[in-house]
Amino acid sequence: MSAVPKKLYTAEEYEARERTAEFKSEFYRGEIFPMQGPDGPFGMAGAKFNHNRAKDNLLHELTVRLKGGPCQALTSDMRVRVQATGLQTYPDLLIACGKLEFADGKKDSLLNPSVIIEVLSDSTEGYDRGAKFLNYQKIPSLREYILVEQDEPICERYVRAPDGFTWLRTTVEGLDGSLTVATVNATIPMTDIYAGVEWESQPN
Repeated sequence: MSAVPKKLYTAEEYEARERTAEFKSEFYRGEIFPMQGPDGPFGMAGAKFNHNRAKDNLLHELTVRLKGGPCQALTSDMRVRVQATGLQTYPDLLIACGKLEFADGKKDSLLNPSVIIEVLSDSTEGYDRGAKFLNYQKIPSLREYILVEQDEPICERYVRAPDGFTWLRTTVEGLDGSLTVATVNATIPMTDIYAGVEWESQPN
């Protein structure tokens, strides 16, 4: 007996479903992957408190620093489409500068983020560091990719080099440091990023 083939969707069919869906899903190569619940690609349920605390802190700090300028910070409700690969996903945070470009008139699939930030979790860390980052690198407008640990004060920053292909990595560790987002000339103390985070042991 032959296996029943998977149903494949077009990007437009996925987007139409997503607009009325109860939970967010990713889209890649014709398949739809729920981002919540046991049927998701990572068996992922809701995010932990520390994840949400760090994300919300970063959103606040970036919003304050970008106010009145040409760039804006957007949350995980803003879907991103990688035109070169077809991936559609929801970064934890992103920064978009200048005129926003969307896949269609619905304005819910952004094409030109300048900075993407992911807060790492046990279930998604490998994906965020690997396949997802490889997809993000195909976005021509993307200048920086930042990974934020949720349970210890560590931020990794990848900056696109002038050659357009190489990504240069720097790491900030400890609460006495600061994360600099060079694309928007914003510097945020680690103490502000991790304010209110509940540590299992007191970090340095």
